[in-house]
Amino acid sequence: MFSAQDVKALREKTGAGMMDCKKALQESNGNMDDAITWLREKGISKAAKKESRIAAEGLAKAEIKGNKAIILEVNSETDFVAKNENFQNFVNELAETILDSDAKTMDEALNLEKDGEKISDKVIAITSKIGEKISFRRFEVVEKTDSQNFGTYAHMGGKIVVLTVVEGANEEVAKEVAMHAAAMRPQYLNEAAVPEDVLNKEKEIMKEQLLNEGKPAERIDQIMVGKVKKFYEEVCLENQIFIKAENKETVGKYLSNNGGKLVNMIRYEVGEGIEKRNENFAEEVANQIK
Repeated sequence: MFSAQDVKALREKTGAGMMDCKKALQESNGNMDDAITWLREKGISKAAKKESRIAAEGLAKAEIKGNKAIILEVNSETDFVAKNENFQNFVNELAETILDSDAKTMDEALNLEKDGEKISDKVIAITSKIGEKISFRRFEVVEKTDSQNFGTYAHMGGKIVVLTVVEGANEEVAKEVAMHAAAMRPQYLNEAAVPEDVLNKEKEIMKEQLLNEGKPAERIDQIMVGKVKKFYEEVCLENQIFIKAENKETVGKYLSNNGGKLVNMIRYEVGEGIEKRNENFAEEVANQIK
């Protein structure tokens, strides 16, 4: 009906993936023009052309359902699209679909079906509909016990989202801790969560700084104790001074005073770690019409 050369030719014409091209040719009985039309109708050809673009804006979202919660991030190219109702509805649908499933990995999530359509196809479809590259970047599903509570906090309409799990304390306390984490950017849950290589590297830097400052070698270890304590206070959620504290109590102390302890914390900031494109609007328009 069609050959490998036909698949290759269709890929070159449309920029679509090999499996999509193969399916298009199957659906069109090997007719090249019909296959191109099929890809365009599905939004695949148009979406493929946007794959090289950078999507570093978007939304993060946390959703809770009983003893299960999800936090996810979906990216767009511009903040304008992140405020689009279609985009926001897609993010909500994505969260609900995964939450109602047993998906744990990205591959499992992308292969889920909603209304007879795979999530991977829905990403392509909304890319085509909106006209910007849309990227489902990451997600985590978290489960808790009946004695634990979730807390969520979204800042700037979903630019920063935090999901917390606490043992013993109520939902309001869990939310307060999530709000603190959104503002103070902790990198780790507690001291035990700091990787050994990260801590050793910090200690090396601290020691070198002290030697460069001319501190006596015999006092280095003593001074280091205080510096390591300060490091933990900066990067560990439990050790940070609680943002609403009046007496400089730590987050860990705030939780214990409310009958709880910290179990988990996940913080998503939209676009973190993605190299953003720096172009002005006139240049972007010019690039699109070249």
